[in-house]
Amino acid sequence: MKLIKTLSIVFCVLVACAFLVPTASADDWNKRTKVTFSGPVEVPGVGEHFLPAGTYLFKLMDSSSDRNIVQIFNEDGTHVFTTILAIPNYRLQATDKTVMTFRERAEGQPEAIRAWFYPGANWGQEFVYPKARAIQLAKMVQEPVLATPLDLAAAPVEALKTAPVEAVAPTGETVELARVVELPPAVVASLPQTASSLPILILIGLLSLGTGFGLWLFSKRDANRLAPVSSRVG
Repeated sequence: MKLIKTLSIVFCVLVACAFLVPTASADDWNKRTKVTFSGPVEVPGVGEHFLPAGTYLFKLMDSSSDRNIVQIFNEDGTHVFTTILAIPNYRLQATDKTVMTFRERAEGQPEAIRAWFYPGANWGQEFVYPKARAIQLAKMVQEPVLATPLDLAAAPVEALKTAPVEAVAPTGETVELARVVELPPAVVASLPQTASSLPILILIGLLSLGTGFGLWLFSKRDANRLAPVSSRVG
């Protein structure tokens, strides 16, 4: 009976873990990050394209199909300033801190945000600008910039999911995306973009089934042992 009680406790712990696993990685899933800018920053699709100095909340939309759509909120997350289209950008060396990269600008000019890397992640988000503005930025920095013909300020989220993305050179010509974003090694490219807790849940499920089956066997064995004793007493 003591063994059955122990197995029952183990079974309950496994079931509890099954419910805790999905919520444990919530921040990793949407990459919720607070960022403080000491000066104005240009981002795609916000009024005159500038955010004033201050603290903002960056977050990827929760759906797996929206992994390349970034939303920027005010510090407490109650107001959305903009929803930005982005594509994956790869880096060989992950860091333990948030990394925001910017395009070089003339002194006194607000920096234009380029990419956002979450702590510990090799994949980052390279931001896409409206084509007309992307060409202007490309001329300023003398390097290609990601662009889309879509009006990002007015486009609904559903349109962002299928928006065409290209890289434009300072001349306005379209060039390969690889000139802007870092392509991953072949091995990394074969892996899914985001980690999943499904294998862990499957393992927990199998362990739970095994534990339940063990409890059933032990209870049946004890019942068989007690049956002859009862008949002799009668």
